[in-house]
Amino acid sequence: MSLQPSAYRPRIIDEKLARALKAFGAVEVAGPKFCGKTWSSMAQGESIVHIDDDAVQPAIELDASLALEGARPHIIDEWQEVPKIWDTVRRYVDATGNEKGQFILTGSSTVDKRQVSHSGAGRIARLHMRPMSLAESGDSDQSVSLRGLFEGSFEQRAVKTDVRSLARLICQGGWPASLDVDPSLARDLPAQYLAALFEVSARKADLDPYLARRVAVSLAGNTGKTLTYKTLFADVSEGEPSSKLSDAGVRERLEPYLSFFKAQYFIEDQRGWDAPIKSRSRVRTKPKRTFADPSLPASLLGVAPERLLFETQLFGNLFEELCLRDLRVYAAALQQAPEAEVLYYADSDGLEVDAVIELADGRWGALEIKLSDEKVPEAVRSLTRLANKVSSNPAARNKEPAFLAVLVGKAAFCRKTPEGVYVVPITSLTA
Repeated sequence: MSLQPSAYRPRIIDEKLARALKAFGAVEVAGPKFCGKTWSSMAQGESIVHIDDDAVQPAIELDASLALEGARPHIIDEWQEVPKIWDTVRRYVDATGNEKGQFILTGSSTVDKRQVSHSGAGRIARLHMRPMSLAESGDSDQSVSLRGLFEGSFEQRAVKTDVRSLARLICQGGWPASLDVDPSLARDLPAQYLAALFEVSARKADLDPYLARRVAVSLAGNTGKTLTYKTLFADVSEGEPSSKLSDAGVRERLEPYLSFFKAQYFIEDQRGWDAPIKSRSRVRTKPKRTFADPSLPASLLGVAPERLLFETQLFGNLFEELCLRDLRVYAAALQQAPEAEVLYYADSDGLEVDAVIELADGRWGALEIKLSDEKVPEAVRSLTRLANKVSSNPAARNKEPAFLAVLVGKAAFCRKTPEGVYVVPITSLTA
């Protein structure tokens, strides 16, 4: 009998999970707390054990094979609480001749690789789950698909957009538990997430909760920037001059916190892109550190939707975070291997483009993100300049973009500009 909760709202990852269960003995669904991993797993599982249950964990620590008991697919929820479960599952899958679809493991943090003896390659597939996109929460009309943009499918149409709703959606976030509650109460969930992250998870990782919060607030105040360690240190050091420390010392002080945030799926690195696949700039360009959900930096900075409407620059920065979250969800649904990544472009000539999605077959598309339709001409110039640079680069394999697009918050139409650039409200986009 299916474990699917009666109030379950389908997620874009559902199809990927079903597909992975047909190809692998086990599948790990990993992502931030509260993003819906357990419910999505229950929608396809037949039994479940919760490792973070105080009544269960001690027994599993004594004998990890107990975690495998149950009808298949069997869900092992929060498996990282007892890391040896990973190797136990891997060995069991091997022993059964890699029989498909046996286990679903959910995890809210990565595990120190020294605590497991095998990567699980070929036996355990990994899926990254994120908070809900606007298409999943019902806040997008889904009239334009990312897949369609790559395939040249686009239809111009009139749309209705509302910046007040966007401000609310940014502060509410894509947390499934926030969908059906009063908007003023929905903001409590990211605040509770942050409290648990700093006071519980950071302490468990032997980190200072106070410093962890200060680092997170600095990241929130610098969204969209390639933040250096020294700049970050200046924000959090409470007057201690960075000159007292070497570059290595500054990095050593802060790196445990950034690594912890990534391990908790709290932040994601947005890497740089260049058209030649072997370009050194792909490696050398500093990553931007972005959040799993826009509600997290909004909560860290203490802004409500009403205030956000009058903080135009911050509104634009958090709108970009919302768009990056959705683009990652939609790009992951393209069934590419490896999974399509959302990158950014920046060069020494001062040209910057907010998002570039490159597929495994070499097709690529570039997107600028603008809160208002008034900024579209500026975005079009940046996108066409990028396209011209790539087309004139003899090292670029695929010179022509599959599409160029501007994601906007406020607009009257989904349209195509005379330069061939699509203008798409984020509230019209889907996978």
